[in-house]
Amino acid sequence: MARIAGINIPNEKRIEASLPYLYGIGLTLSRKILSAAKVDPNKRTKDLTEEELNRIRDFIEKNYKVEGNLRQQVLLNIKRLKEIGAYRGIRHIRGLPVRGQRTKTNSRTRRGNVRKTAGSGRAKSAEKT
Repeated sequence: MARIAGINIPNEKRIEASLPYLYGIGLTLSRKILSAAKVDPNKRTKDLTEEELNRIRDFIEKNYKVEGNLRQQVLLNIKRLKEIGAYRGIRHIRGLPVRGQRTKTNSRTRRGNVRKTAGSGRAKSAEKT
């Protein structure tokens, strides 16, 4: 298995589809990295030479934050928003949607699937009256 930024990427997939296994790299960024590193995106990960893998590793290391560094930066950004008392920070603290979504309906995943409607938890009556 090829190892980039501490993550094993799949051998059987094309390298273009394998790079998005790294946190912080999507398909578009994967294509940009491969073109800059001059590696054929249609090659399978197992078919890459050690020199090609090193070019990809070096390019990612020098130009992008991925995995642990990126996760740490995101957490620090959220922590900063909470400390300065920004609206977005308060939404993070309360566990509500941060990006302007409505909360009257449709925020169940963010709130932990809380059902507060009248008939949501009631059992059906056994006999008709």
